[in-house]
Amino acid sequence: MATSRRSRRDAPPPRTGNSEAATLRAFLDYLRDSIAAKVEGAPEPQVRTTIVPSGTTLLGLANHLTFVERSMFLAENVTDWKATFQPSSEDSVDGVVSRYRETVKRANAVLDGCTDLAAPIPRPGGAKRPAPSVRWALVHMIEETGRHAGHADILRELIDGSTGR
Repeated sequence: MATSRRSRRDAPPPRTGNSEAATLRAFLDYLRDSIAAKVEGAPEPQVRTTIVPSGTTLLGLANHLTFVERSMFLAENVTDWKATFQPSSEDSVDGVVSRYRETVKRANAVLDGCTDLAAPIPRPGGAKRPAPSVRWALVHMIEETGRHAGHADILRELIDGSTGR
């Protein structure tokens, strides 16, 4: 399936300050950037073509992570997680990546106001579900984004041979 091998220089893990919050946020941003880099420039229609038995697609991963960010940090309710893996037929690579980056920017604005990692993550608009701690939310998002970054690495290499972060 891979047509040509392109290698991007690997980005090293982030160097951070000494605080726990700075470390957690730096690693989450590092993984977020890795996701966006894996999807950017991916060719159509392969970016949305099912090439693994699970049905996961590269564009679907970025779309899903956008919903995860919105749910965790912006208190948006998601009722069908499976559907978040399916981008619409009108979605483009640039559009999905742009939407993901904008969501990350909004999520970071929420996190900028969080000074206590043990405090609950803010839930604007009277959200009904309980809020986890900021620490739990950051660790969960590192796990979720890291897991899908690994999937994205494999899918992108299968699509066009592109490797690296």
